Amino acid sequence: MSVNAPPHILSRLIEGLPSRQRQQLLNRCESVELVFGNVLHEANQPIRHVYFPLSGFISQVTALQGHQPLEVGLIGSEGMLGATLALGISRAPMRAVVQGSGSALRISSGLFKQELLKSPALLRSLKRYLYVLMAQLSQSSACIHFHEIEPRLARWLLMTHDRAHADHFHLTHEFLADMLGVRRSGVSIAAAALQARGLISYSRGEINILDRAGLEQTACECYALFVADYRAQF
Repeated sequence: MSVNAPPHILSRLIEGLPSRQRQQLLNRCESVELVFGNVLHEANQPIRHVYFPLSGFISQVTALQGHQPLEVGLIGSEGMLGATLALGISRAPMRAVVQGSGSALRISSGLFKQELLKSPALLRSLKRYLYVLMAQLSQSSACIHFHEIEPRLARWLLMTHDRAHADHFHLTHEFLADMLGVRRSGVSIAAAALQARGLISYSRGEINILDRAGLEQTACECYALFVADYRAQF
């Protein structure tokens, strides 16, 4: 139930374009490394670059004064960072932080706007992607409010697994707590429960996915809805 692109596809949004428009966009992109913890956009600041993650992934987080940041979106090779440019909005609505190291294609916002004008297919694709993001934000809000930590953690691990292109990734208790908006003790209890059932192994921030099917059964309904929303558009 993964939204991952097959290994030979680098970016689903780019690969879905007609060949000529795809090559024009690629010619204007540069390859960059995504370094864990790097901030790519600050909330309410101008978008300087658009990123198409290839092997890394990016968290979109929001924060209220006096509270820890909360993740509300996750972007991997299925999507892009900076999609609001398709609406003529040149400011980032949320903070964007690299959560999984890897690589990405990057293009300046100015060049990307030019490509939007020249490529109707790119604009159509981004409009569909923006709908997916809106649906995910809405579902995430309900998930955070109504669902217990363990199924939320299972859902979040599945989403990360989809974008990590690997069964193993590094995530500390503190980082997980921030992403889920809960106390570290809550993450520890939920992770221990998943580990006791043989779904994951977790030690010193190193997570291994052992039973993907079991995680899907444990996750809240939101994961399946996220996947269905994406597949309906792409």
